[in-house]
Amino acid sequence: MRRARLVAGSWRWFKRSGWLYAAWTLLSLVTLFPIYWMLLVSARTRLELFSEPTLVQKSFYAENYIRPLLRDIYGAYLGNSLLVATGNTLVVVVAAVLATYALSRYRVSGAQNIFFWAITNRMAPPAAFMLPLYLLYTRVIRVGDWSLFDTRIGLILAYSVFNLPFAIWLLKGIVDGIPKELDDAAMVDGASLFQVLTSIIVPLAAPGIAITALLSWIFAWNEYLFAATLTSSHARTITTGLAEFVTVVGTNWGEMAAMSVVATLPALVLLGLVQQYIISGLTFGAVRE
Repeated sequence: MRRARLVAGSWRWFKRSGWLYAAWTLLSLVTLFPIYWMLLVSARTRLELFSEPTLVQKSFYAENYIRPLLRDIYGAYLGNSLLVATGNTLVVVVAAVLATYALSRYRVSGAQNIFFWAITNRMAPPAAFMLPLYLLYTRVIRVGDWSLFDTRIGLILAYSVFNLPFAIWLLKGIVDGIPKELDDAAMVDGASLFQVLTSIIVPLAAPGIAITALLSWIFAWNEYLFAATLTSSHARTITTGLAEFVTVVGTNWGEMAAMSVVATLPALVLLGLVQQYIISGLTFGAVRE
């Protein structure tokens, strides 16, 4: 009788797990197939692209990667994306740590309203800010022939406006979860505010800061609308450069797919480097005594 119950329980577990694994496999295939197809297209010549499609590629057409990156301007576009995304991340993380520490530790009049107002800026559609930002960059902030339009610093500032509220919202709970008694004890021992921030707050909030930096970097790396509107050639990023493969005489699918692969790789590498912080960063401070 006991053996029969064990067999029945094992069978129920197998059926439940089997459905879960089947659903997980199907979802993975649906998610990964577009990436696999992008890799296939990036490795094919134009003749292969317009012949009978197959799911297996036996050759690799490296010219799709070499010509845009080494002979065209896409290497510069890639460098601009790296500089803008990294610069935006540095600005956002430093400002967000200072802002959340102030909102968490000091009694600021209307702090809740400030916090709510900050996050509502992230909720607004970016298109609503396009015309004011364009006029600001081209006509208002202008010194002689220089303006913020088509500059990397201009893009960094524009991205920071939208990523900073999200970073503050993400870090606020994390800094709140660090006991204030640790700050007081350090200050009693003679530590300055800067030392409290660098020796206590930043190390203890490191998982949350890591996930904040990662998301800010990816948001800036993938952004298209601002980069397409606020740049023309000098500060063009790789995401806007992809649209240039679509011309009036046709679309160069092979090179577009190759540059899409190149644009995807840095984000995947960064995700791999900080993946150990993702879960702990998202849940840090969620449970408080």
